[in-house]
Amino acid sequence: MLRTIIAGLRARTARLVLSSIAIALGVAFVTGTLVLGDAMNASLRDEFARSARNVDAAVTLSGTTDARGITPQQLDAIRRAPGVAGADPRNSAPVPLIAANGKARQAYATPLATTPELREYDLDQGRYPDADDEIAVDARTAESAKLTLGQSVELLGEDESRRSYTLVGTYTQGGSEIAMMGGDHLVLTPTAFTGFSRDELPYEVVVAAAPGVSQQQLVDDVRAAVGEDGLSFRTGEEMTRAQLAQISSQAGEFTTVLLAFALIALVVASMVIYNTFTILIAQRTRELALMRCVGASRGQVFRGVLAEAVVMGLVASVIGLLGGLGVSALLQKVINSFNGGSGEVLLPVAGTTVLAAFAVGTVVTVLAAVLPARRATRVAPVAALRSQLDSGEEVARTGVLRVLTAVLLTAVGVGAIAYGLSLNGDEVAAYISGAGTMALLGAVLVLGPLLVGPVNRVLGALPRALLGVPAKLASANAGRNPKRTAATTAALMIGVTIVSLVTVVANSARETANAQVDERMPADYTVTSSVWDRPLPEELADQLAAVPQVAEVAPTTTVYADRAYFTGIGREALGSLFRPVVVSGSLDDLVDGTVALRQEYAEEQGLAVGSTLVVEGMGGGEQSLRVVAVATGNRLADGVMTLETSRRFERTAEGYESIMIKLRDGASDGRAAIEAITDASPLAVLDSAAETKEQLSEQLDQVLAFIWALIGLAVVIALFGIANTLTLSVLERTRESALLRALGLTKGQLRLMLVVESILMALMGAVIGLALGVGFGWVINRSVSSDDVSIDLVVPFGQLGVMLLAAVVAAVLAAALPARRAARTSVIAGIAEA
Repeated sequence: MLRTIIAGLRARTARLVLSSIAIALGVAFVTGTLVLGDAMNASLRDEFARSARNVDAAVTLSGTTDARGITPQQLDAIRRAPGVAGADPRNSAPVPLIAANGKARQAYATPLATTPELREYDLDQGRYPDADDEIAVDARTAESAKLTLGQSVELLGEDESRRSYTLVGTYTQGGSEIAMMGGDHLVLTPTAFTGFSRDELPYEVVVAAAPGVSQQQLVDDVRAAVGEDGLSFRTGEEMTRAQLAQISSQAGEFTTVLLAFALIALVVASMVIYNTFTILIAQRTRELALMRCVGASRGQVFRGVLAEAVVMGLVASVIGLLGGLGVSALLQKVINSFNGGSGEVLLPVAGTTVLAAFAVGTVVTVLAAVLPARRATRVAPVAALRSQLDSGEEVARTGVLRVLTAVLLTAVGVGAIAYGLSLNGDEVAAYISGAGTMALLGAVLVLGPLLVGPVNRVLGALPRALLGVPAKLASANAGRNPKRTAATTAALMIGVTIVSLVTVVANSARETANAQVDERMPADYTVTSSVWDRPLPEELADQLAAVPQVAEVAPTTTVYADRAYFTGIGREALGSLFRPVVVSGSLDDLVDGTVALRQEYAEEQGLAVGSTLVVEGMGGGEQSLRVVAVATGNRLADGVMTLETSRRFERTAEGYESIMIKLRDGASDGRAAIEAITDASPLAVLDSAAETKEQLSEQLDQVLAFIWALIGLAVVIALFGIANTLTLSVLERTRESALLRALGLTKGQLRLMLVVESILMALMGAVIGLALGVGFGWVINRSVSSDDVSIDLVVPFGQLGVMLLAAVVAAVLAAALPARRAARTSVIAGIAEA
């Protein structure tokens, strides 16, 4: 039996290798994702290790203290403790960096550690600053801001004064708390840093031990020297373990998303393999019957088919493992492009990744072959005495189990969607509704054989009318075996459903975001600060109001309160540059000492018009405000008050959060006149609704392209499945094709028949997938909509049309080789085939 299996593998080597490519693509995605996760872990470990290296003890604020940081007296006590070789504070301060265009960039400065071993960064070029007028910047900052060694770098002081420093070095940042803040990063001498730190105290002090002093002994000595009042002490090893514990969760979230896409690709690939084995078993009916006649048992036949599946799975695993390295490298390059193009490509191959590749590739292939293998055992020995049966004789019966499964999935899907839509647009609603759509997708897959006939008749009507006999034969072939056709098109349907779902949701979100921009920015232009903690100067509003082309200026502030925040705006802007939808009350009553609340916030707090809201500012102090209106609108934050009222809170004592500008009618050169004012301020950034929409669209397009690429692999596998099915079908119908040629069908008509058959199968999967994707997109939009934001369905017919056209083109290409093979087969040889 073993020799028989080996001989069969040799005879069908090309066919089996061709079929294994589908699984290889799925395995490549899985292993590529695992390698990517290991690479991200390795990168994060390297970065986090830098922040903990050479640290023997760390002193931080305890969670129970109200202290603002570690005082200079405590730092001195730590440095004087026995066994301390060096101790340095870790702190940061927002220090805007002036870019080449004269605008400030969000940046954070840290003081240079006096103990070189305790520096949490590595020198890249040049040196660290020695003088107070020298600076070093992170290598990514230098690249993005186009800074070179020896260049003068300007930083912005609190009073918008500019301070110049000479760039003497660049460094690579570790994975510290400061590095996680984002923005630009730079290092100054401790003295220069003090000029920007605004009396902020360090959040941590790291300590290096003298030779011969253990970490635990050092911690005990430092604790004894400084006291335990409001401080927490830990060894360097404990600090390392705590930081490394964060790595798995950070890298794991992203790899989990990718693995979800990999799972989709594997499901599609398994469908292709299942269909492949089904056809192969049908074609080998006589061969298997002969084996039974010469003494092979059912078990031997079953094991023989599974042995072929194991070989196919092993071959696919090897190809997929190698391809996974390329997938990982490609994904890392894509991720690095989002981060400015920097970042090293790592390809760590762990033993678990290799085992996963072979386990996934082999197990998926074997499981997909189990049902066809069982069917092989049912071949009666008497079948060897008959001519080869056409697998189309398998009647598309609809069993009770299939109907019950479809009914159950439909009930679960409809119930989940109904419940998800009943919730008020939170994250749970999206998950529940999404699960419901997947259940409905499962129901459609189960009912696939029943859908093939009607869909095939509709889609085949036009080709039958235009292309005559070849198209009629193609339509008949596509509907001849509904189970096989459904299995072939199901893989493509899954991919197209998910792609169209994501596309519809993304475009709906885009249009909703654009509408929100129009609502939030009724002004022609808005001026904001480029640095989040630096408000715009008040005189800037007066200067803009004096511009002849400007009709109205409306400055706004933001009040940060305890568990809420409010917008402050001048009363003159109400109804023009600020126009929320009033639910109850009136904005005409919004005067000093009153507030208008966002509807959701009012409901959460149990407040209504006439109620009193007590607001506690982040800087201290309480204000009692009378509620005069309840409204909806994103610009409201949790509520809106007048500028005079907002000035009572410490966080809004000086400056403006933004300045809205409306131009006079016919002012064509308004932007240039406004820029003449804003260019003088390093903080002022001019924006318009059109520019904001363009930025949102660019970001959304990047995400959408990334998701299309991920799902695209499943679509490629599905199209490959159509090609594979058609190839095997051509072999199966060799005698039939020869008879058609003998009856007058030309080579061109035979090729056309196979091309139309391929197109019909692709269209079945694509059309059903598009319909499901659009419907599911509407469900997701409704589930995430709320009282404040309603996401309307937007169907991007252009993108979906391109997707449909791509499926047709791919189907034509998929049919090229099978059609060529069928046309080249000799009529006499084909008729003579048993």
